[in-house]
Amino acid sequence: MYLPAHFDAADPALAAQLMREHPFASLVTTDEDGFPFVTHLPLVLQGDAGAAAGWTLLGHVARPNPQWKHLQARPQALVTFLGPHGYVSPTVYPDRQRVPTWNYVAVHCRVHATLLPEAEAKDALLKQLIGQHEPPYAQQWRDLGDDYQRRMLAGIAAFSLRVEHWQCKLKLNQHRQEAEAAMRRLHAAQGGAAAGLGAWMDRVGAEG
Repeated sequence: MYLPAHFDAADPALAAQLMREHPFASLVTTDEDGFPFVTHLPLVLQGDAGAAAGWTLLGHVARPNPQWKHLQARPQALVTFLGPHGYVSPTVYPDRQRVPTWNYVAVHCRVHATLLPEAEAKDALLKQLIGQHEPPYAQQWRDLGDDYQRRMLAGIAAFSLRVEHWQCKLKLNQHRQEAEAAMRRLHAAQGGAAAGLGAWMDRVGAEG
């Protein structure tokens, strides 16, 4: 992605935090015609947050989704994560010669895929997703019975995505510190998708 030096976050801990706080990602492959194909899905990051070496993303798609076949034929793919984002009005600046922009935080990962066809691997993956998003559901999953579980597992294609390279972009207008206080008030007032930008501004400040 386009990554000016003042928005480049080289700390793997920040990238890992973003991926874990906002695990609903976009997986981008290419189809048989070479056209991009995108699935939006939750992914589980495995590995040490402080060291990107050894990072792996675990996920699955419905078996009718052809993307798993793309990964089988062409294992290299792109995964993107988008964190908080929000509009920035030029009124936050003390001078008038400004234009609107958009603040956001994002991580892009180039990955190499390995399919996980075994039922045991699929079950372990689902349990990690359950543990991340709704731990109390684990007992209900166990109580569904072996036959039902086998049918559900047969209906998904699971995969492991080894992270080969990553970029973390924190576009928070940190090079325009004269507007920081007004920008914080704006993002807080926007709420919704912009609500978390203040915390990321704090993190960038701490890094600086």
